[in-house]
Amino acid sequence: MLTPVRARRTSRILPLLMLDSTTAARVLARVAAIGLLATDSDTVRAQKAALSFTAITITLLSTIWVATYAFLGLLLAAAIPLAYQIGSLAGLAMLARTKDLRFFRFSQAAMMTVFPFLLQWTLGGYVASSAISLWSLVGAIGTLFYYSTAESVPWFALFLVLTVVSGVIDPIVSQTAATVPAGLRPASFVLNVTGISLTAYVLLQYVVRARDDAFDRSEALLLNILPRKIADRLKREPGVIAEAYPDVSVMFADVVDFTVFAERTPPDQVVGMLDAVFSEFDALAARHGVEKIKTIGDAYMAAAGLPEPRADHAQAVAALALDMRTALDRISGLRGQAISLRIGIHSGPVIAGVIGRDKFIYDLWGDTVNTASRMESHGVPGAIQVSEATRRLLGEAYEFEDRGEIVLKGKGRRRAYLLLGRAPSTAG
Repeated sequence: MLTPVRARRTSRILPLLMLDSTTAARVLARVAAIGLLATDSDTVRAQKAALSFTAITITLLSTIWVATYAFLGLLLAAAIPLAYQIGSLAGLAMLARTKDLRFFRFSQAAMMTVFPFLLQWTLGGYVASSAISLWSLVGAIGTLFYYSTAESVPWFALFLVLTVVSGVIDPIVSQTAATVPAGLRPASFVLNVTGISLTAYVLLQYVVRARDDAFDRSEALLLNILPRKIADRLKREPGVIAEAYPDVSVMFADVVDFTVFAERTPPDQVVGMLDAVFSEFDALAARHGVEKIKTIGDAYMAAAGLPEPRADHAQAVAALALDMRTALDRISGLRGQAISLRIGIHSGPVIAGVIGRDKFIYDLWGDTVNTASRMESHGVPGAIQVSEATRRLLGEAYEFEDRGEIVLKGKGRRRAYLLLGRAPSTAG
């Protein structure tokens, strides 16, 4: 039977099981924040969070055993879980102050592995203690989360050794078993099994969620570099990826006179403008099914027709270019900074592939890429210049201004057109 004070403290554990997902996430986030540094790697953050949460959970649950054994007059038995509580709180305080995981994880591994066996021997063996040494298994397995796999082996070996020792000395310690009411022993078994299961389940659930969050972040970063199809293929088949695409439309967009803008504008505003513009461009590219290839300073490169071929690649890129120009006008107007785009588009065959070993990049090569770049650099500020090949693919669905033949650096004379917008009969 628990004292009123102990009962009230124990009852605080139960609401944790009834928290909605949002509240539970906030509680977990606060627990996980103990001892974290902004410079910690994902692995170290996960280790600190998992160990902190485990220590707090077991510290709360230990209140039940401290209160029960104290009520029964088993003061030595009550002192062992109490010592764990004091040690855990001291360790958490030190972790919060120093942010150093090493002492905290060693002390936790030692107490979680050894103390349950000490308590079992004090109470008189497996039966008298309701096999409380099983809590050691949580500690031994828990080392997998905050030590490396190799470093966790000695702790699990220690658990096995102590288990064998407990079996050998059980006939001896059982002769001086503590006097525990017969009706309390089944309840103790239930408490032990429930507590161990609850702690293990909550810890595993937290670790799985942390793993999933880390995977999602890594996946998002990977997909910022590589198209999903290419990323999936690279996971399955590491190595060189190079493919030829016969029908692709490539677009280059460049902020006009950006160097001048950057020189007369505070750095935070420059970066803020580029972030707002390129984030909007990314959203538009996703909406139109166009693949963003890369950004180069203040230039934005995208293409349609790869890695998934599509017949309307020119239409997709043209629609994106028109929306990008409108978006930039809106953003520059809201920020009170007059800037404009120069956009160039060309259609034709390209070679696409992944280069690099440690830092990947998905890129395009070929005359189509070079011509698209020249269409942009020899274009008109605020306008979208397309090649004759792209003009032919777009047909009569769009309106154009014929610029005649222009001289492109390294390409000679090429016919070019300014894309004005969709034709009235197809607009809307």
